[in-house]
Amino acid sequence: MLTFLHSMLLDFVEGLGKRAIATVTKLGRWGVFSSHALAGAVSRPFRRGIIGREIIIIGAESLSIIALTGFFTGMVLGLQGYHTLTKFGSEAVLGQGVIITLLSELGPVMSALLLTGRAGSALCAQIGVMRNSEQIDALECMGIETYNYLISPKLVAGLISLPILSLVFCAAGVYGGYLAGCVLLNANPGYYFDGMKSAVSGDPALLRMCLVKSVFFAFVVVTVCAFHGHEVDRQPVKGASGVSKATTEAVVVSSVSILVWDYLLSCILI
Repeated sequence: MLTFLHSMLLDFVEGLGKRAIATVTKLGRWGVFSSHALAGAVSRPFRRGIIGREIIIIGAESLSIIALTGFFTGMVLGLQGYHTLTKFGSEAVLGQGVIITLLSELGPVMSALLLTGRAGSALCAQIGVMRNSEQIDALECMGIETYNYLISPKLVAGLISLPILSLVFCAAGVYGGYLAGCVLLNANPGYYFDGMKSAVSGDPALLRMCLVKSVFFAFVVVTVCAFHGHEVDRQPVKGASGVSKATTEAVVVSSVSILVWDYLLSCILI
C-alpha cells in the first residue's frame, strides 16, 4: 500500500513538473513571438493599407456590440446605483459612481473581453488555418517577413482600436445610466452630469487608467490569439480540430490574462 501511494505521489509530482516546464516554455515562445510582432510594427515597409483594413475588422465592426453592451451596462449601474444610494440619501453622486466605475474598470475590461470573443477568436482561427494550409510557409519562401506582413498590422490595429472602443463603451454607459437613473427613476439630471464632470476633471488619472489598461489589454489579446494560431502545428491534434482547440485556448487564456492584469494594473495606477 505504501509503495502504491509513493508511486502515485511521484507520478503526481512528475506530472506537475512537466506541466510547469511546458508552461514556462510556452511563455518564453510567446515572449519571443511578441517581440517579433513589436519589431515588425516599427520596421519597413509600413503596411498602412493592411493596418487600415485590420482597424475596420477589429475596431469598426465591433462598434455596435461594444456600444450596445456599454449602454445596458450603464443602465444596470444607474439602476443598482440609484437604489443603493437612496438608502443613504446620496443619489446626487450617482453620476460620479457611474463614470468612475466605467472609466476605471468596466470600460476597458468589458471592451477587451468582447474584443477577445468577437475579433480575437477569428484572428486565431485565421492564422491557424494559414499555418495548417502552409500559407505562412509559402510567404516565407517568397521572402516576405511574415511578422511584418501578417501579425504586426493586427497588433497596431488592436492598439489603436481598443482605446477608442473603451471610450465608446464608457460614453454609451453614461447615457444608459442617465436613462435608468434620471429618466426612469427621476434622479436629478443636473446632479448626474455635474457629478460626472467633477469626477473626470478632478481626477485625470481616471481617463489615464482607462487608456493605459486598454492599450495593454489590446497587446495581450492580439499577441495571445495570434500566438495560439501561429503555434497550431504544435497541437497534439491536427487539422480543423487543432484550429478549434487552439482558438478555444486563445480565448480562455486571453480572458483570464485580462482579469489578472486588470488587478495588477489597478494596483500600479491607483
